[in-house]
Amino acid sequence: MSRVSKPYEIVERALELSTADGCVVIADEESSANLRWAGNALTTNGVTRGRTLTVVATVDGAEGTASAVVSRAAVTAEDLEPLVRAAEAAARSAGPAEDAQPLVTGVPASPDFTDAPAETDSDVFAAFAPALGDAFARARSGGRELYGFAHHQMTSTYLGTSTGLRLRHDQPNGTLELNAKSPDRTRSAWAGRSTRDFKDVDPAELDAELARRLGWAERRIELPAGRYETLLPPTAVADLLIYQLWSSTARDAAEGRTVFSKPGGGTRLGETLSPLPLTLRSDPHAPGLESAPFVIAHSSGDGGSVFDNGLPLARTDWIAGGRLEQLTTTRHTAALTGLPLAPAIDNLLLEGGGERSLEEMVAATTGRALLLTCLWYIREVDPATLLLTGLTRDGVYLVEDGEVVGEVNNFRFNESPVDLLSRATEAGRTEKTLPREWGDWFTRAAMPALRIPDFNMSSVSRGV
Repeated sequence: MSRVSKPYEIVERALELSTADGCVVIADEESSANLRWAGNALTTNGVTRGRTLTVVATVDGAEGTASAVVSRAAVTAEDLEPLVRAAEAAARSAGPAEDAQPLVTGVPASPDFTDAPAETDSDVFAAFAPALGDAFARARSGGRELYGFAHHQMTSTYLGTSTGLRLRHDQPNGTLELNAKSPDRTRSAWAGRSTRDFKDVDPAELDAELARRLGWAERRIELPAGRYETLLPPTAVADLLIYQLWSSTARDAAEGRTVFSKPGGGTRLGETLSPLPLTLRSDPHAPGLESAPFVIAHSSGDGGSVFDNGLPLARTDWIAGGRLEQLTTTRHTAALTGLPLAPAIDNLLLEGGGERSLEEMVAATTGRALLLTCLWYIREVDPATLLLTGLTRDGVYLVEDGEVVGEVNNFRFNESPVDLLSRATEAGRTEKTLPREWGDWFTRAAMPALRIPDFNMSSVSRGV
């Protein structure tokens, strides 16, 4: 076994080997544990480990600085020099990088940079697994079948640069998805949770929630397409606003290509987007949703730049008091647009000052409304308005005068999250949630339920 095997040693050795004008090395050490179950019984479980090394080489030339990125998995010490040379060769053959900036300097080193990576294993499910077994027993006795999976991942990222940065971040990430089905498979309900350690996830609570929804679905009501007062649960709100965040790059807005572009030129910064006192923010130090406090960019694009690796991150309000405050920028796009520097951060919170839970919002409903479970298959229709389309899934319920009276058919919807914020009449209590559509890419979110008076169910969806 090679003497150079620890993550920080791999980073240091790669930097030593570099002959480029600038170099960034990112080592990601990953471990994961999972459980899967079907029909009220565990089916599989396992633990995996892996390493990915990313080398960014920058080369100064007469016309500007070029860059190139090469990433490889399962890298050993013997793989390092070929990997570094490949990145350098690619940079020397590339044209000047549009986003070129001096590599970041002056960020204090992480005190644990030379420590071993954090790891997860099956012990993360020590309390959860027995509680899940108890949920299986309750489901069997109640005539329900539970399906789903639990996944926990720990990623330790080591970032070193030729300008002296030595940073490290440990990111735990856990997700739980649980489906309950009636024995004849005609009724289905879903619940999901995001967690750092599975200590705050209660299978009994989830099973009780799903049992209640399956009970609602015993009565089936057919409704036509149309505009309905609709209660969007936190998971659906998260899916819509995550896509909005991904679409909020300052350069695209300044160049007139997005919903945040101002007619006639410029951006809509400073405009009021909602009559409610909504604040949409990202914060690497948000309790329970902690994310990397510095930029980790494995590639360059509209939302990030490899030249910004190691740049410190802090709370950023994208919307404050209903007013558009910030659009995402790199150092390059901030200079290009003249807007403040606001790099993307890997979490998202919406707060509106509401205190009601989703259940309390249902109880406060007068007349008729729809209660959604979640959204899926979300796709963009028109970037100029951020019009999205998608489907409802695993339960749409009819609320009449504060009570759920049955399940209705699924729908295709057509809505813009920006437009929804302008029409929302109530925001509930903010709580951690798992986005159903984007949960494979974005899990750290906290959202309230929203009441929309005229949500556009554009057509009936069959067979979902």
